[in-house]
Amino acid sequence: MSGSLPFSTSSAPLHSRELPRMPVMKPRFHVPVFKPLTAALSKVVLPQNLKVTASEPPVTVASLEGLELDRTTEAERNENGFRSRRRTKIICTIGPRTCKLEEIEALAVGGMNVARVNICHGTREWHRNVIRRVKQLNEEKGFAVAVMMDTEGSEIHMDDLNGAESTKAEDGQIWTFTVRAFDPPLRPERTVTVNYDGFAEDVKVGDELLVDGGMVRFAVIEKIGPDVICHCTDPGLLLPRANLTFWIDGSLVREPSAMLPTISSKDWLDIDFGIEEGVDFIAVSFVKSAEVIKTLMIYITAQSPAREFGSLKDLKEIIQASDGAILGRGDLGAQIPLEQVPSVQQDVDQLCRKLNKPVIVASQLLESMIEHPIPTRAEVADVSEAVAQRADALMLSSESAMGQFPDKALTVLTSVSLRIENQQREEKHWDATDLPIVSSSKAARISEEISNKLKADAIFVYTKTGQTASLLSRNRPDCPIFAFTPSASIRRRLILQWGLIPFCLDFSGDVENNLNRTFSLLKARGIIKTGDLAIVVSDIKQSIQAIKVP
Repeated sequence: MSGSLPFSTSSAPLHSRELPRMPVMKPRFHVPVFKPLTAALSKVVLPQNLKVTASEPPVTVASLEGLELDRTTEAERNENGFRSRRRTKIICTIGPRTCKLEEIEALAVGGMNVARVNICHGTREWHRNVIRRVKQLNEEKGFAVAVMMDTEGSEIHMDDLNGAESTKAEDGQIWTFTVRAFDPPLRPERTVTVNYDGFAEDVKVGDELLVDGGMVRFAVIEKIGPDVICHCTDPGLLLPRANLTFWIDGSLVREPSAMLPTISSKDWLDIDFGIEEGVDFIAVSFVKSAEVIKTLMIYITAQSPAREFGSLKDLKEIIQASDGAILGRGDLGAQIPLEQVPSVQQDVDQLCRKLNKPVIVASQLLESMIEHPIPTRAEVADVSEAVAQRADALMLSSESAMGQFPDKALTVLTSVSLRIENQQREEKHWDATDLPIVSSSKAARISEEISNKLKADAIFVYTKTGQTASLLSRNRPDCPIFAFTPSASIRRRLILQWGLIPFCLDFSGDVENNLNRTFSLLKARGIIKTGDLAIVVSDIKQSIQAIKVP
């Protein structure tokens, strides 16, 4: 599905290059239920493999080295408390308006969980500087912002408009779309270069040319060699490297993009760059089959010690092969009728939940805030629906990359997310999605059954791989989920998933010691208190306990 991107997790690279370059893929396009836990341990009814215990006396705060709470999480705790902190994560695309260190820090302070760089825009050096500034911010200022990199993929798009932020196409104007390249001084007026060499051959007179999913619309009136002459029928702003799609008689013309590889030679170079820079997620655009993702997984696995949609009919297979999906409604709306987009969004959200894959809702969330300081009411309603569907994350694109009010757009997402989440908790609107078991391990299976019926104050999960924490997030419990891992990269990846509050913790061999260490710090900071009921899950010892905080 053109509107969805699978992404993979990535970490620091290996310097060896044992695997040869991957070929470019040619596209086509009754589990037992827990009894409720009550606050009084004498009345708790538990399954046989769930143990209730009282914790040993906590260790001193002085022994808590290695347990970090990032600044964004601490700020949200201070403002809202952990019970009411935001569960939906936020991704911000970094662009010309937000690429300086202080600008990235402002987004992090405002609640950004993941910084996204779109490799389609800017130079390699620009992207390297942004990635390293995010890492610098994490190291020097105590943040834990993850980095996501998008590849270009099989998208037909315009050029960069000679560096202009936008160009207005007026109703009735004649524009030329061409494969010819021009030096800036020699570019004719109202002429746009297209990245696809077969553009003029594939498009036909009478076709409709949609820019950015229909934000601007043209009718093809003539072809002259490599030039396609178009008449503007719906005016609007042309943005640098905006995507192009072709429609005739209300149907999408699929042949042009079908001629492009899903992962181009440039994409492979960009993927190498992302691995070398240690990005946390790699998002692949316009995937048409699961085989493309499988090939990419093999390649990333060979290049780094750890790893990270396309056709609607292959949706399940593509998501299963990926580590998650980005639902780009703008691109999706250019590929299917607009009235189908809301139902597809809900279908993708539910499928990702069932497969335990994080889903990100993206594009045109707050489009009007590119130019205006407040969003439309319809945009707020759209964001509210995505939060109510319990998507893992929301993503700002142009709003944060090049918009006039990136900080205000971020504030809108955080405030709307908090309002809808708190409303659902107040109304006891629990999630009723029927989730199948997707793990074979005992601890993970039990953790999948943990739900709001437990009435716990917090869930603690100790994990080396992040998988058990992910399963807990999948069930969307009411209480906070504190995830502890010894790996900084695993911590950053968990930041993306709904409701997870990840920490770095150097585990000792003693589970009780680890637990007491974390209790001690969290109590000292007012995050938990004596008498709270905590569910403790560990994929290290394959254990699960219900504990009252001493």
